[in-house]
Amino acid sequence: MSTSQGTGQPDTTLLETGQLAEAVAAAVRGNPAVADLDGGPFGAIACYLPGRRVVGVRVGEPGEPVEVSVVARLGIPGMTLPRLATELRQAISTVTGPRVIYLTINDVITGDPLPEPGCSTNLNREVPR
Repeated sequence: MSTSQGTGQPDTTLLETGQLAEAVAAAVRGNPAVADLDGGPFGAIACYLPGRRVVGVRVGEPGEPVEVSVVARLGIPGMTLPRLATELRQAISTVTGPRVIYLTINDVITGDPLPEPGCSTNLNREVPR
C-alpha cells in the first residue's frame, strides 16, 4: 500500500477512487437500457486499481471529470438515447456529487427487449443443429 508523502499514513486516494468507480459502475449497470460498460478505444476508459480495473469508468483526482462509457440496449419501450443519457447523468451525479461528467454511448445493440419482470422465458432451450 502506498503512503501519503512524508506522513507515513496510508494513501486513501486509491481506496476512495476505487469505491467511487465501483459505485458509478453499479449505478450505470442498474439501468436496463445499459447492456454493459465499455472501455472505449484501446480500453482507455478504465480506473486502474490494485489487482483489478473498472472498465468503462475513469475517476480522476478530486475536481477532475468522471468519464463513463457504455453500450446501450435499444428495444426498451419508451427509451431513447437522449433519455438514457439524462437518466445516466442523474444516476452518476447521485454517486459522485457535483463533478463534471463525460458520458459516451460508444455502441448500441439491438434485438429483443429484456423480458418483463416475472415473465417466464425458457433460456435453456436447445438450438437445432
